[in-house]
Amino acid sequence: MASPPGVPRLPPHDTRTPALSVVDMHTGGEPLRIVLAGCPEVVGPTLLAKQRYMRQHLDHVRRRLMFEPRGHRDMYGAVLVPSELPGAHLGVLFLHNEGYSSMCGHAVLALGRFALDFGLVPAPPAGAREALVNIHCPCGLVAAFVECEGGRSGGPVRFHSVPAFALATDLLVDVPGHGKVVVDIAYGGAFYAFVSAEKLGLDVCSTKTRDLMDAASAVTEAVKAQFKINHPDSEDLAFLYGTILTDGKDAYSEEPTTNICVFADEQVDRSPTGSGVTARIALQYYKGLLELNQTRAFKSSATGSVFTGKAVREVKCGDFKAVIVEVSGQAHYTGTANFIVEDDDPLRDGFLLK
Repeated sequence: MASPPGVPRLPPHDTRTPALSVVDMHTGGEPLRIVLAGCPEVVGPTLLAKQRYMRQHLDHVRRRLMFEPRGHRDMYGAVLVPSELPGAHLGVLFLHNEGYSSMCGHAVLALGRFALDFGLVPAPPAGAREALVNIHCPCGLVAAFVECEGGRSGGPVRFHSVPAFALATDLLVDVPGHGKVVVDIAYGGAFYAFVSAEKLGLDVCSTKTRDLMDAASAVTEAVKAQFKINHPDSEDLAFLYGTILTDGKDAYSEEPTTNICVFADEQVDRSPTGSGVTARIALQYYKGLLELNQTRAFKSSATGSVFTGKAVREVKCGDFKAVIVEVSGQAHYTGTANFIVEDDDPLRDGFLLK
């Protein structure tokens, strides 16, 4: 039977495997593939338990959507799940080329628009210029504020982070091929190592991306081998997600400061990195380089896209002096797709080229 007009007809596929329906977006050039339908139920009493369940039982969904031929090694994804937290509008599991993340700022900025436009949150009152979307991420509850008009998303989205803090500063790390390098480590929903690219003999604005990737990956592996990451709330959060190379311009300026983030399995963020901006602001605030409510702009060396951020208030995270950080950026829709599997496809679960 032919499909009704306007309804796409799916090609022949394994009918035992539901089609994965997605909405694709990007924030500052960094992709986000949001699963609308087709993912089996993700079981667990808490969001972190759901993440463990998906890793153990449904990882083929991640691989099919992130890996080639349906994705690529720098694809990023989100699976929406119910949240156990009072006040949360939705829960989310973040997907990437290596596995799962505790936080993703560019995804939160996109999901704010998505949640409003797809009716996952109550419509804002008539005349409201902003809608609140409470998103339960594995790191905790994040509040997104979505510019809107007539109940639809419009301009930029901003979010308020979980408590962000500096874990270690001026840490001397032996990086193969680079010798002793001074590294800072900070948390913005995920942990990052921060290094001025100049200390590695590189320029974050002009060096080839491949060389920046190699250097950042070397720093990540060195820090993992030589420094123990800990988080006061949960061992599930105690891991180094990646390294952010900067232009070294940490002191406050009205001019944007440029960085590039390399995370997971050498995945390169096209945006300035929302959780990375959060962590970097916490680090600058800790060092006395930034005051409360002092806005800075952060530019991606990959695409030139810009996020802004500021520390809005002091809080505590365990024994750490922490801050809540506001990050703002613009997300855009790019399309929709239905992905299917043929039962005789030897590459049905995807592959990655190194």
